[in-house]
Amino acid sequence: MPPSTWIINKQRAIDYFNNCPYLYVVDGYAGWDTRYRMKIRVITTRAYHALFMHNMLIRPTTEELANDFDNIDFHILNAGEFPADKNAPGVGSSTSVNVNLKERMMVILGTQYAGEMKKGVFGVCHYFMPKQGVVSLHASANEGPKGDTTLLFGLSGTGKTTLSADPTRRLIGDDEHCWSDSGIFNIEGGCYAKCINLSPETEPEIFNAIKFGSVLENVGFNPGSRDVNYADISLTENTRCSYPLEYIPNVKIPAIGGHPKNVIFLTCDAYGVLPPVSKLTPEQTMYHFMSGYTAKVAGTEIGVVEPQPTFSACFGEAFLPLHPSLYAKMLAEKLVKHGANCWLINTGWSGGKYGIGKRMSLKITRKILEEIHAGNLDNAPTRTLPIFGLQVPQSVNGVPNEVIWPKDSWGNKEEYDNTLYKLGKAFVENFKKYEKDSASEIKKAGPKLD
Repeated sequence: MPPSTWIINKQRAIDYFNNCPYLYVVDGYAGWDTRYRMKIRVITTRAYHALFMHNMLIRPTTEELANDFDNIDFHILNAGEFPADKNAPGVGSSTSVNVNLKERMMVILGTQYAGEMKKGVFGVCHYFMPKQGVVSLHASANEGPKGDTTLLFGLSGTGKTTLSADPTRRLIGDDEHCWSDSGIFNIEGGCYAKCINLSPETEPEIFNAIKFGSVLENVGFNPGSRDVNYADISLTENTRCSYPLEYIPNVKIPAIGGHPKNVIFLTCDAYGVLPPVSKLTPEQTMYHFMSGYTAKVAGTEIGVVEPQPTFSACFGEAFLPLHPSLYAKMLAEKLVKHGANCWLINTGWSGGKYGIGKRMSLKITRKILEEIHAGNLDNAPTRTLPIFGLQVPQSVNGVPNEVIWPKDSWGNKEEYDNTLYKLGKAFVENFKKYEKDSASEIKKAGPKLD
């Protein structure tokens, strides 16, 4: 949008604020590493939004609140109850979410979805952190009993939050992290989990974190009994819960970890042809990081009612203000320097594509992660997946062999081969936009259609 529209939208928000009986102000930090943390001030008209950001930012101590917030690094003006002028140049609808990096300010008009504030802060970190030599990552993280750290990359719906809440490991964070010269640190002070069909049996850590102080968004409940109905998707499938990190019993505070031992890319393969786990070479790691293949699942974006295969660079292209190759280069340097093992895990479909096969069992994915953390797959015998050249373990303890080698679970083997080729071709077509800025060994790490 032109600068003139930014001025209009900013003033529109301020004028609305000046006509409201109450305003809520929340001060907090983004980033647990005190060397890099940003001071954020949120001004909003809704108590619900204020509580949400109180959960999602890192809560300062009383002393920090009194002495450390005279100079704010970034402001969020959330006037989401008031519409934007859809006739303003570059707007086009009543919803307008604006970020001005020069003024270090975000203005929200015409939407009350709390996630806009959270992701706004994330996008800002993606701009300012790399300038300090710190790579920002759309990934969850946890730590094992021996201090080994794992990063799990993935878009919404791939299992990033669910898999990070592992009862055998300490949670560092569920969504947004940075990797500095001393290790990783969480950007946030809370978690923002999907809660469609949430139950104490499938996700006990997240279920039990929903208590006084948590925020449920878009979730139905019985007004009489006040019992929550997590199966209610009458408003949207994108039902969410926000809660402070401390509500997870095995959380690590401060939310900082060492250099990762394992880096995992989570992909929701709607074609159902990728194996549940593959070990990646350094070159394949960069190729798949820049490709960011997954499927958009119902509940995150308007109009998505069934999984749609898509590519999102760095598993978070929507949040990247700089070129994806910059983040890939910074990540590659970290991986080489610290020798992390890299894996591609498919949490999507098995036994056929969407509509024919079924979604990969959470139990199977957790078992695979358990084997990775135990080091049992580091040097396991592998088979090479045709076209993609991925190294697939011949067997994984506790996982059926026909699931490990996806072709074995398909009834029509010829259709599997054709679908695998189709996906490989989609990868090749997508990567053409990155070829100019990519090293030859990275380009060669992609699918080979011949």
